[in-house]
Amino acid sequence: MKSIRTIGVPAALGIAALTAAGCGDSSEPAADNIRVGVVYYDQSDTFLGALTEALREDLAEYKTESRNITMMLRTSEGSQDTQNEQVSELIEAGCNVLCINLVDRSLPSDIIDMASQEELPIIFFNREPVAEDMELWEKTYYVGADARQSGQMQGELAAETILNKDADRNHDGVIQYVVLEGEAGHQDAIVRTESSVETIENEGIVLEKLSYQMANWNRAQAQNRVEQLEAQFTGKIELILANNDDMALGAVDAYEKLNYTENTWPLIFGVDGTDAGLAALQEGKIDGTVYNDKEGQAAAIARLAVAAVTGEGMDEISFDQYHSIYIPYFKITEE
Repeated sequence: MKSIRTIGVPAALGIAALTAAGCGDSSEPAADNIRVGVVYYDQSDTFLGALTEALREDLAEYKTESRNITMMLRTSEGSQDTQNEQVSELIEAGCNVLCINLVDRSLPSDIIDMASQEELPIIFFNREPVAEDMELWEKTYYVGADARQSGQMQGELAAETILNKDADRNHDGVIQYVVLEGEAGHQDAIVRTESSVETIENEGIVLEKLSYQMANWNRAQAQNRVEQLEAQFTGKIELILANNDDMALGAVDAYEKLNYTENTWPLIFGVDGTDAGLAALQEGKIDGTVYNDKEGQAAAIARLAVAAVTGEGMDEISFDQYHSIYIPYFKITEE
């Protein structure tokens, strides 16, 4: 396989940390003190943890001698009710722009209502509300990536590997596979899975689905699911398509715990390009991943947050429909 792209190390090292003051620090005029409230759905999500840290560094780049920027971060522990309460608290604390990774993408209306009542810009990220909700408030924005593209790229990586390796270990002309899906009813998980499988089949590869397993984007849950699957389909699984790297790594953990030698593992593919995922790829423990450009998304969120508050540079930002910004994925192989 040929190399797709080289990952550069973010150049944000050494940037002064954001002030530890909360959003309610009103010692400076609003125009000179941008208060950014950031909430994401669950602190156990490796990708989002890295994205929010990149966002902190990117926001710091917009500080000047006359402009201070504070960031208040909250995690909602998988509860939409908790997230709604946190947003209300951030608004009361004086935040003048909100950056929200929804717990439930189908339930943003309460947050949008709160923001619109205070005329606050709101930037959803990573989990995209439906179009009807995006139109509820004119200062609603979205920054993320196209889930279908990630599935297509994962499928391309898997198809290329299958065609270049002896993946059909039982030589029946069919690749037996399982899916580790991120979350029941989650639109990105559904689209990512469908696109990945469809792309592999479009390459003329015959697939047989052994099982779909929900592992909620979680490494430990994925390990448990794969251990159960191997007990059921001992040695028959030839391909694992995981909706994210954490679940792909959970599959690796399962095979290591079961003492399978690596040459008997199925092909394993993830999505996100987390540090741990890339390390596993370099070590040959997974076979490919699709890089979800957290640096690009964080930079876009930071730029949009500052522009939405100050108005500076807002006319220079290009949007797709519904005030959305999509950052492309790209494929990563061991090479």
